[in-house]
Amino acid sequence: MSKDQIPVMKQKVERKVNFIEDADATGEVAKVYDEWRAKSGRQQMPGILKCFSHRPDFLRQVMAFSDTVHFSEGHLTRKVKEAIASYVSYLNRCPY
Repeated sequence: MSKDQIPVMKQKVERKVNFIEDADATGEVAKVYDEWRAKSGRQQMPGILKCFSHRPDFLRQVMAFSDTVHFSEGHLTRKVKEAIASYVSYLNRCPY
């Protein structure tokens, strides 16, 4: 099967940013990851947030900003924002 025939989500993408995986998180990073899990109800930190794992203080700020921008009502409903995020993630071959 050629690369053109492999579904986008199944293609392997090389990661350019090193981050701390869930299982490797310790100290403040582990604490921030736990806070996110408790709030989201999900078990695994998304890669987009792990990009900031080397700066847990900044990661907290990114999470707060994301909550405000993505998960609040405004000109677009949360449902529409989630649909847009899902589609962009698909285009970027990033699980959402």
